[in-house]
Amino acid sequence: MEFLRQRLEQQIMGLSGLALGGIDYESPAGDPGLFGPDCVCWRVHADFPAMLCGGIGALMLQMLHPLALAGVLDHSNFREDMIGRLRRTSQFIAGTTFAAEADARRLIDRVRRIHAQVQGTAPDGRSYAADDPDLLVWVHVAEVRSFLAAYLRYCNPDLSGEEQDRYYDEVARIAEALGAIDVPRSRQAVQGYLERMRPELVFDERTADVLSLLMTAPAPNRLTQPVGRVMTQAGLQLLPDWARTLIGMNLSPWRHRAVERSMNTLAPAMRWSLRNGASHRARRRMGMAG
Repeated sequence: MEFLRQRLEQQIMGLSGLALGGIDYESPAGDPGLFGPDCVCWRVHADFPAMLCGGIGALMLQMLHPLALAGVLDHSNFREDMIGRLRRTSQFIAGTTFAAEADARRLIDRVRRIHAQVQGTAPDGRSYAADDPDLLVWVHVAEVRSFLAAYLRYCNPDLSGEEQDRYYDEVARIAEALGAIDVPRSRQAVQGYLERMRPELVFDERTADVLSLLMTAPAPNRLTQPVGRVMTQAGLQLLPDWARTLIGMNLSPWRHRAVERSMNTLAPAMRWSLRNGASHRARRRMGMAG
C-alpha cells in the first residue's frame, strides 16, 4: 500500500509546479508568505484535484477571449507542451499562495517581465498586450472563478458565501500585483463582470482547435491517462452554462453524473496519496501539523 501511495504521489507531483523546482516551501521558518494559513485561498488552493480540473476549466474559459487566445498561441509553445504550461501555471499559483514572501514576489516579477514582451495583432486586426490591465482581469477572473467552482463541487460545497467573497478579495491582490485594475472582489462582482464580458467572447476556428487539443491531450504516461480524461471532462462541466452552449459541448445528464461519480472516486485517492505538496510544505514552514 505504501508503494502505491508513493507511486501515485510521484505521478501527481509530476503534473504540478513542484516538478520545476526552484522554490523551497519549507524555508524560512515562520514566513507566512503573501497570505498565511488563515486565508481562504490556502484552503481552496490546497486541494489538488479541484485545482487540476479547475485549471483545465479556466483554460477553456480563457480561450474564448480572442486577445487572450492570440497571446497564448502566438507567443508560446502551448500546442507542443501543454504539460509544461500546466506546470508553470501550477507553480505560479502554488508559489504566490504558499511560498515565502520573497519567492512569491520573485514569481510575480518574473511573470511581469514575460508579459512585457508579449504583444501583437490578433486575427481580427486588434492589437493586444499581455500586460493590458483589462486582459489581466479577464485571465484572472476566468482562473479563480474556475478554481472556486471546482472546490465547491468536489471538495467543500459548504464553504460559506462570506468565505467565498473573502477568497475573491484575497486573490485579487495577485492580479493587481501583475498590473490588473478594478479586479472583481466578490461573488456578485465576478458574476456581473462575466455577464459584461459575454459579448466579447467568441468560439471560432482557433478556439475550436485549442479545445480539441485540450480534450485529446496525451497524458504523461498510461497511469495518468484515465485521470486526465476525467479531469478534462470535469473541467468542461465547470464552465458556466452559457459558455458550454457557446462551444457546443453541453453534456447530457447521464454523462454529467458519470463524470461527477468518477471525480468523486478519483479525488479522495489523490488526496490520500499527497503528503508532500506545496501546501504540506508550507504548513511545515509555519510549524503546523498535517
